[in-house]
Amino acid sequence: MSEAHLTFDLDTPGVSRGHLVVPGGADHGELSLPVFSLNKGEGPRLLVTGGNHGNELEGPIVARRLIKWLPDAQTCGRVIVLPVLNPLAVQAWSRNTPLDGLNLNRVFPGRADGSVTERIADAVSRVLLPMADTVFDLHSFGPTWEFPPAATTHPIADPDLMARTVRMAEAFKLPLTLVWQHNDTAGMFDITAQNQGKVFVCTEFGGGTVGADNLAIYEAGVRNALIALGLVEGKAEYPTFRQQKFGQTLETRPSDELKSPAPGIFEPLCSVLDEVKQGDLIGILHSIDSLSAESIDIRAPETSIVLAIASGAHVDANEEVALVARPLKL
Repeated sequence: MSEAHLTFDLDTPGVSRGHLVVPGGADHGELSLPVFSLNKGEGPRLLVTGGNHGNELEGPIVARRLIKWLPDAQTCGRVIVLPVLNPLAVQAWSRNTPLDGLNLNRVFPGRADGSVTERIADAVSRVLLPMADTVFDLHSFGPTWEFPPAATTHPIADPDLMARTVRMAEAFKLPLTLVWQHNDTAGMFDITAQNQGKVFVCTEFGGGTVGADNLAIYEAGVRNALIALGLVEGKAEYPTFRQQKFGQTLETRPSDELKSPAPGIFEPLCSVLDEVKQGDLIGILHSIDSLSAESIDIRAPETSIVLAIASGAHVDANEEVALVARPLKL
């Protein structure tokens, strides 16, 4: 069986373009994922990826924009950009790979002899990840959610790596820096990178349709982070979000997930970054089976900040409809 490999040498000075070759298997033939590299010698080593989830397309677009202006802006170090990690999911506009049903961001570090999603994770883990000290994985929040521009990480056991990661996330100067504790973390790309001592920031942004305003904020955040790393010269600025320039650092726990007690249409009654007190109304659930059934109020469990809210979707019982958070205490 052939090995995962790059079609060019990352140590070549200047701009290189080629592919990360993911070997074929019983379920799908060989994949060639386009890769860009700009090597300016000594300095930070950054890997930027997009398209981890196929229905989150802001990441691939911002990664392509980065490739355009980086050659004129980068002053040192090396930046590797892989705009689309999972082309099969992107083509299907699907969170998971249609062929094997797997979520790429739950199968890292992958398997060389696994299904196609596991082979992609293995190729990235073995060929690209060792070449970077810092990783930016560009996500958005999926099509049925409102979510503010955010740079996120998970709680990390190593306090030094945790502090460095939060500082890096804050350097994006997006409206929100988020430390996100949730139960479904096995096999995530960030866990694999952090286990190797690397700083990994996952950006999350918006939902629904890809909009020009959101893309401009996202791109500005990535540029701010490159300035903070010392890869690009310039002055970082908070991008404008809802007529404001600001940033706050929050944390969220599994208990902050507000779930629907029954199936129905969820009507949001507040917006992201709204401050709510205990008992405040966050949204209403409407039955579609009965006109006489009372609508169900979804209320804030405690004083908190609305982090994410389902954008007027039909939900099943026990499905998440909102997420709240509070200021981070490290």
